[in-house]
Amino acid sequence: MRNTILFPLALFTIALVWFTCTNCRTIRRSTDSRPITHEIWDGLLKKHVAADGFVDYKGFIRDSAALNAYTKLLSSAHPNDKNWSRNEQMAYWINAYNAFTVQLVTRHYPVESIKDIKRGVPFVNTVWDLKFIKIEGYTYDLNNIEHNILRPVFKDARVHCAVNCASYSCPPLRAEAYTAVRLDEQLTDGVRNFLKDTLRNKITTERAEISEIFKWFKGDFEESEGSVRAFLKKYASVNITDQTDISYIDYNWSLNDRSSK
Repeated sequence: MRNTILFPLALFTIALVWFTCTNCRTIRRSTDSRPITHEIWDGLLKKHVAADGFVDYKGFIRDSAALNAYTKLLSSAHPNDKNWSRNEQMAYWINAYNAFTVQLVTRHYPVESIKDIKRGVPFVNTVWDLKFIKIEGYTYDLNNIEHNILRPVFKDARVHCAVNCASYSCPPLRAEAYTAVRLDEQLTDGVRNFLKDTLRNKITTERAEISEIFKWFKGDFEESEGSVRAFLKKYASVNITDQTDISYIDYNWSLNDRSSK
């Protein structure tokens, strides 16, 4: 009985260490590709993402030819330090994460949660560990993009409000593509809108009930601003003080499907 309890606990501990290590197994590639445009993705987002960030997956399915054309474009050009600026690379990887997530959901739609596509041990064989993303001969899963590229390479905690995991509690999917020219503005706007979003965060000067994202990735927010509280002080639209009580809202993994609202 003791071993039965300890084994899953050990697996969880290993997964948690892997999950929170921002410098583990960083991925960089040496390729000759040049930056691509994200116009197709921008058009799809404007068409199929509501103002509140909920997604019309049926609409994406109807426009699957355009979505497939965009993911094919992503697959043709791997970011590199030779020809791509930092902002071009970061915008690419955010858009790639979001587009491949939407594509994955549409391939299995209807589902009540993205987790229903593949359940398993975190960072071993869940939906985020599916090796379905092909980019210039390299194969990735969604975890690779988020935890081996976006977090450790770019070290910008605002990215947590830009990538969307197709779930109710996720920061809303932005209704436009991220671009190198506007990246800083878009990232800051995404954080501020997320913190103002009362479906996912309930913040007053006295009490801040915030997303579990701030707990799971506490180290990223500490590295960015010194603490989660300092991050909130910088970006929240209300005055956060040292006396503001901070707690976390349970994460809702229901699909962020506009038709099920």
